[in-house]
Amino acid sequence: MTTLDSHLPPAAPRPGARIAAPRSHVIADAITMLRRNLLHMVRYPGLSVFTILGPVVILLLFVFVFGGTLGAGLPGVEAGGGRAAYLAYVLPGILAMTIAGTAGGTATTVSMDMTEGITARFRTMAISRAAVLAGHVLGNTIQGIIAVALVLGVGLLIGFRPSAGPLEWLGTAGMIALIAYAISWLGVALGIQAKSVETASNLPLVLTMLPLLGSGFVPTGSMPQWLQWFAQYQPFTPFIETIRGLLLRTDAGWNPLLALAWFVVIAGGGYVWSMALYERKSVR
Repeated sequence: MTTLDSHLPPAAPRPGARIAAPRSHVIADAITMLRRNLLHMVRYPGLSVFTILGPVVILLLFVFVFGGTLGAGLPGVEAGGGRAAYLAYVLPGILAMTIAGTAGGTATTVSMDMTEGITARFRTMAISRAAVLAGHVLGNTIQGIIAVALVLGVGLLIGFRPSAGPLEWLGTAGMIALIAYAISWLGVALGIQAKSVETASNLPLVLTMLPLLGSGFVPTGSMPQWLQWFAQYQPFTPFIETIRGLLLRTDAGWNPLLALAWFVVIAGGGYVWSMALYERKSVR
C-alpha cells in the first residue's frame, strides 16, 4: 500500500541511531520534505479548504452586510461609494488574515508528526533536521500563496478593481510570500511547542485576530487612544498597509520598512525557536 511517506529513504538498521546528513544533501532533503507536505495538502484538503473558505465568508459578510455603512465612514469616500470603497479597503486585511490562518494548519501537521512517531523515524535517517522543518515551512508558504490568490480572485469577482501596475503586482506578490514564509516558521514553532494536536490547532488562532486589531478592517485612527499605538505598530498593520499601498497605488509611508523589519523578527525568531525546540526534543 502506498502511503504519504513511502517516498522517504529507508530507516537506518540500528533503531534510535541518529545520523548526520551531509551538508550537500540538505537542499535535496528539504525538497523531499516539501514533496511530502504537498502530498499531505492534496490528499487531506480539509485544512486548505477551511483556510480559504473562512476568509471568503468574512469578506462577503463585511462587504455586503457592513460595507455600505463602514465604507461611508472611510476618510475621503464620497457619498454613494461606500460599499465599493470598503471592498478596496478591507481586501488587503482579508489577505493578511488568510495568511495568518495558514499557521494553524502548519502547527497541526507538525504536531501530528511529533506525537505520532513520524519525527522519531526521521531521527534514525540521514536527514537534515533543518530540512525536516524547512519542508513544512515551504509547503505552508506555497499553500498560503495559493489561498491568497483564490481569495483575491473572489475579491475581483465581486468588484475589487486595483490600480496596481506590473511593478506593484510584483511587489505585492513578494510581500505576500515574505509574510507567508515568516508566519510559517512561527506556525512550526507553535506546533513543536504544543503538547497535543488539539492544542496546536488552537494556539495560532491569536494570529488571525491581529488584522482585526490593526488597520485591516477600520483605520487605526478610529480606535480608542489606548488601542491606537498597539494597532499601528503590531506586525500586521505594516503588512496590510504595504499591500494596500501597492494594490491601490497610495502612499504607504514607512510601512514597507516596518513590514520588512517585522519579517526579519518573525522569520528569524520562528526559525531559532523552532530549531531550539526540535533539537531539545530530539535528544529525548
